[in-house]
Amino acid sequence: MPDLPTPDAPLRIGTRGSPLALAQAHETRARLMAAFDLPEAAFAIEVIKTTGDRVLDRPLKEIGGKGLFTREIEEALAAGVIDIAVHSMKDMPTLQPEGLVIDCYLPREDVRDAFVTLDGKTLADLPAGSVVGSSSLRRRAQLALRRPDLKLVEFRGNVQTRMKKLGDGVADATFLAMAGLNRLDMTEVPRHPTDPADMLPACAQGCIGIERRAADDNAAEMLSAIHHAPTGRRLDCEREFLKTLDGSCETPIAGLAELDGDTLRFRGEILRPDGSDVLTVEGDCPVTEGADLGCRLAQDLLGRAPRGFFDWRN
Repeated sequence: MPDLPTPDAPLRIGTRGSPLALAQAHETRARLMAAFDLPEAAFAIEVIKTTGDRVLDRPLKEIGGKGLFTREIEEALAAGVIDIAVHSMKDMPTLQPEGLVIDCYLPREDVRDAFVTLDGKTLADLPAGSVVGSSSLRRRAQLALRRPDLKLVEFRGNVQTRMKKLGDGVADATFLAMAGLNRLDMTEVPRHPTDPADMLPACAQGCIGIERRAADDNAAEMLSAIHHAPTGRRLDCEREFLKTLDGSCETPIAGLAELDGDTLRFRGEILRPDGSDVLTVEGDCPVTEGADLGCRLAQDLLGRAPRGFFDWRN
């Protein structure tokens, strides 16, 4: 049994400050409370502002990519300012800072993207020349592949900010993650979920990961009580696929691992940023071999990609 936190010595949970990030931190706290029969006062949620939260007027790839949403939180974790950190896994770099580890995942939410317009139009209903806002390199490339007649604009900010931008007429439509809408209970938002068979999600979309110091055995024991092993199996594959592809490039990448009994099935794709080309891959393996499958399929794509495919500046 681990040493449990108390109101006088609470477990400090680090998180970003957006409504969605706070909802994820609250879910983590609730699961730990239930697992160990602890009061809410035994936990302290610490909001940490990241570079990605502060710089909203430039595309992510211009200011550093995924680490912009995690760096300050991980620095606080390494320094002992917080005890654990709660992350949206699709925002996480595939390499951990030395001394930190993620080996706890909560049950995965809906993996699908949601196509959102204020009047409820579907993507097929959207007239040619309509403006779609997104900051996601993957979503922009997938949309350019499917609807090259639409105009794409940069669209940064949390869910509430992006909905306000739609209301202000900055764009006619956008994409949001179904997982975020569900976790925020935003049932009022008109949305059309996209079938993963038509539009693969980002690797690790819908997943919450909880990071700790590698040497903190007490935190490890507490987090093991709420770890969802099936989600971990899926992410082993998806994150290894991403890691193998993304070591030195900024390419639109999508991938989804699903479990079918003792078999793990994976589909993935890479696209040119302008949507002019896409390469796909799929395969299956025993559930315990997902990381090897993700690596192998990524290497297959690397071998098939034509010269220049991984240069986003083209």
